[in-house]
Amino acid sequence: MRYRMDDVLFQTMGWRWPVLTVSCAVFVYYYIYSRSDPRVSGHVSANSSYDYIIVGAGTAGCVLATRLSEHPDISVLLLEAGGSEEDNPVIRVPFAALELQNSEVDWAYRTEPQQKACLGMDKQRCAWPRGKVLGGSGSINNLIYVRGNRHDYDGWAREGCDGWSYKEVLPYFIKSEDIQIPEFRNSAYRGKGGPLPVKDGTVTPLADIYRQAMEELGYTDTDCNGRTQTGYCPTQENVMGGERWSTARAFLRPAMNRPNLHVIMNAHVTKILTDEKTVTGVSFIKDNIKHTVRATKEVVLTAGAINNPQLLMLSGIGPKKHLQQMNIPVMADLPVGDNLQDHILMGVTFNDRTNSAGAALPSLATMLQYLIFRSGTLSEPHLEASVFIKDDDSQFPSTQFTFYSIQNHPELIDKFIKLTNLDPKIRDGMRERFQKSINTEIGTFFVENILLHPKSRGTIRLQSADPFDPPLIDPNYLDHPDDAKVLLKGIDTMMKIANTTAFRSIGASPNDPSDEYLPPCNELPFPSKEYWVCRMTHYAYTVYHPTSTCKMGAANDVTAVVDPQLRVIGIKNLRVADASVMRNIPSGNTNAPTIMIAEKAADLILGIDSVKHIRKVTENL
Repeated sequence: MRYRMDDVLFQTMGWRWPVLTVSCAVFVYYYIYSRSDPRVSGHVSANSSYDYIIVGAGTAGCVLATRLSEHPDISVLLLEAGGSEEDNPVIRVPFAALELQNSEVDWAYRTEPQQKACLGMDKQRCAWPRGKVLGGSGSINNLIYVRGNRHDYDGWAREGCDGWSYKEVLPYFIKSEDIQIPEFRNSAYRGKGGPLPVKDGTVTPLADIYRQAMEELGYTDTDCNGRTQTGYCPTQENVMGGERWSTARAFLRPAMNRPNLHVIMNAHVTKILTDEKTVTGVSFIKDNIKHTVRATKEVVLTAGAINNPQLLMLSGIGPKKHLQQMNIPVMADLPVGDNLQDHILMGVTFNDRTNSAGAALPSLATMLQYLIFRSGTLSEPHLEASVFIKDDDSQFPSTQFTFYSIQNHPELIDKFIKLTNLDPKIRDGMRERFQKSINTEIGTFFVENILLHPKSRGTIRLQSADPFDPPLIDPNYLDHPDDAKVLLKGIDTMMKIANTTAFRSIGASPNDPSDEYLPPCNELPFPSKEYWVCRMTHYAYTVYHPTSTCKMGAANDVTAVVDPQLRVIGIKNLRVADASVMRNIPSGNTNAPTIMIAEKAADLILGIDSVKHIRKVTENL
């Protein structure tokens, strides 16, 4: 069933308007019905067999299905547990990412209770949003495009991932990209003419304040997706024409009419089918009916760092002891679900007497501006910049700061609590704090301190042998003491940012954080180490970047699940091709590296080199 754009925007974004203007209604009718894709529901039935079956139409799956089906003689089936991204028009709205979490397009996972983090969350369980829709988490994320650091990939290669050095993966980043930022159009590091638009994400006057503050601390502007990542990087984002541009939009939609590509949505894959140790197909449930489809060549898993290990273990591929506990016959004893890594952040609210940040609750005027012109507040995610900071003795950055130009508002408290799974008992205090900002007419913005290379490692395990039971997610946050040290070092830098002339010019002083309502930390002296440790252990939360649960490595690496060709070790005709294969989490947001992995996976599967012409240009970069 389709939603009207006006109803969805007004209800999910905090408004209850009884009627709309005639012009808005006319536009909505045009937008929804005249522009809708007739193939939105995909194929409702499957052939008995395909050359390739891809499980999961997320960021990687959409890319891989598109690239494989470019060859007319290859048949491809793409299976997605969620529905169409076109069924919820809010997905297209860049500002509305947070509205999509805990909705029907989110798996809405919760972690296992944490011992050293998430202490301020309900039952000490952090929220873990994951997209359950075409485009996957790329349909509900904040659209930031960061490739990572060259030393991330060189590190993979040194540890046995042959073919995955920076020099070898850079052409695949370039292949996907259509850079829209004028000053980067002639950079050899950037791509032109690819399906994925990358544009500048600065939108408010605060961007100049952020830049000036970092210049005071010695961090100059950089293209963080170019030669040097370290420094101040104005946000680069996958937005075009004021709309979200996920891989579902950029890659899959233009390919949906290919006769050799079938897409089935609302199809929950329950098992990988095998004949001894050779994969033959998959079984899935759709509309309460079990279906079986055969793969004549390969099955490729692109269901993400949570669902890939779950499906592998349900199929008998995983840690032997755990599978035996679940009474699942063991086909391959592999460390599936180990090595879980995620970025974790500490957010700090700053005051802004210029009130320059985007309004958290858009007005009727801004909604109409977006509906008619695709411009204004709703057309941007408002994450305006990142700063990548490295220690003197490190090759890659240890910390990423992101500047989020959005206002607090009391009416958002309930949404924020649900979004982060905060303990509901703090609701009233937070509402009072937000109301204080409004009463004094002082604006706000956020700075996020992100740990880029956690040493703590978590796990994904089965709750039961029932494929519809959510898996047990234990990120094991802050288990390694070095993680807390790096976050605290980031806080020290954040206080230096707050003490810059630029921040002080808008009233964003170092004392602002102490005004936040975050019990029991408010009882501790500010800005003591004890205060920040309290905030870290109670209120740090995910950056939504789970990776590495099907770790890549050499075929003789006992910690690896897949080899450098992305083939599951010891199993024929089965690969994994998304963020779950990352040997270690990269330095930055993970959507762009996931796209790169899918691009390279297509070449590995087909046995071709589609980027030979790009490699000639990048050979010496």
